[in-house]
Amino acid sequence: MANKFDINSELVKKLADLLDETGLCEIEFESTGRRIRVARSIGGAVPAVTVASPASAAATPMPPVTSDAESSAEHRRGTPITSPMVGTIFLSPEPGAEPFIQVGDTISEGQTVMLIEAMKTYNPVRATKSGKVMQILVEDSTPVEFDEELLLVE
Repeated sequence: MANKFDINSELVKKLADLLDETGLCEIEFESTGRRIRVARSIGGAVPAVTVASPASAAATPMPPVTSDAESSAEHRRGTPITSPMVGTIFLSPEPGAEPFIQVGDTISEGQTVMLIEAMKTYNPVRATKSGKVMQILVEDSTPVEFDEELLLVE
């Protein structure tokens, strides 16, 4: 059996490149009882790598990832509208244009509130609820994950 610190650097590089291409925050690959997890922060920090052998993978579970948004959940009001896919979020229809929505706006169910670019295609994010925009939880041109909270509506 190989040493648990023997790392396939080519595989790690491919996984890190895949993170950049897809906008994901982390990716995990497991084969023949060995697990490699590559993760980065949304701010674009250098990817972190975790390699686990079968024995240590079972003994040490990975800690849950929490975001600033989750830690301040008690200060938020409203129902979240979440991302329908992984991609890059855009708050306006084109650079320099007015954003689709602003805090305090009243929106209608089905209204386009943002765009997500995925695989060179711009997809509308539509409001799943009518109401007043209480908070926008993402910044323009940043990666988002599937089901990530984008804004709060009350």
